[in-house]
Amino acid sequence: MIAKIVQGQGFRGVIGYVLEKEKASLLYAEGVRLKDKESIVKSFIAQQKLNPKIAKPVAHISLDFSVQDKSRLTDSFMVNVAQEYMKKMGYKDTQYIIARHHDTDHPHIHLVINRIDNNGKRITDQNERSRNVKICMELTKENGLYIASGKENVKEHRLKEPDKTKYEIYHALQSATSKCRNWQELKAELLKSGIKTEFRNNGTTDKIQGVRFGKNGYEFNGSKIDRAYSYTKISYQLQKNEKLQQVQINKPKQLTRQDNTTDISLGLENATSLMGGLFDLMKPSPVYDENEVDLFRKEAKRRKKKRENQYKHRF
Repeated sequence: MIAKIVQGQGFRGVIGYVLEKEKASLLYAEGVRLKDKESIVKSFIAQQKLNPKIAKPVAHISLDFSVQDKSRLTDSFMVNVAQEYMKKMGYKDTQYIIARHHDTDHPHIHLVINRIDNNGKRITDQNERSRNVKICMELTKENGLYIASGKENVKEHRLKEPDKTKYEIYHALQSATSKCRNWQELKAELLKSGIKTEFRNNGTTDKIQGVRFGKNGYEFNGSKIDRAYSYTKISYQLQKNEKLQQVQINKPKQLTRQDNTTDISLGLENATSLMGGLFDLMKPSPVYDENEVDLFRKEAKRRKKKRENQYKHRF
């Protein structure tokens, strides 16, 4: 479940849109007269006058559910979820209506709420966007509703501005951040799609704290396009791309078949040379001591004479 919140100045236009849509059905109302549409409008305006200084007393909220949950989304179930959402968001003690539309594939309801409560005080919108995201996720989990991943199931062909441009930038970033190595390359790549890149500095310093992308007259902070495209996360991805390319450049060259043959031949030649050297080391060294030579000769003569005497005695 997701919610889109719009603030407005007048009730007549938004109530007309919510109730006059084809097949629209009013599911619930609180604090207003239900005789007809005009009586509903006058009820809101009457309470608005309790605090006429408030410029935007209208809260128009669309609660959208996944088509995956369509079979579960009865009118009463959606009203219960809407009332729990309002309670968590702090919309209490005030007028509101809940209407269901059937003009899209995904089930959704519209809430029109008076920001001027029954006591004439304005209902705060402080941190409303961040609270909205958190509470929608809480209710989605509490009610066992389907949780879509990323920008899944979005009917892009039906988008209107500025969402249409936002998705064009989203897809361009998907492609560019996967191959660029630095911000200069990324800016040049995005410019090919007509997307301008602008950095936001921290106060008066030169330290960059954010990035904004613009196209077709619309501008979006990177994190508003998608959480993956904040300045910090894009910088991290670009650094990863740079390191990966450096690894590929410095990777040892793979040997070709010819290189392998040459290396094997050289290896065998070196091995043969090495073995030859080992055999040379194993050969006995020659003896050149002259005294040992004389003794060897005298011993040989003695043995020869002994054999001759033995031979004579035998005959």
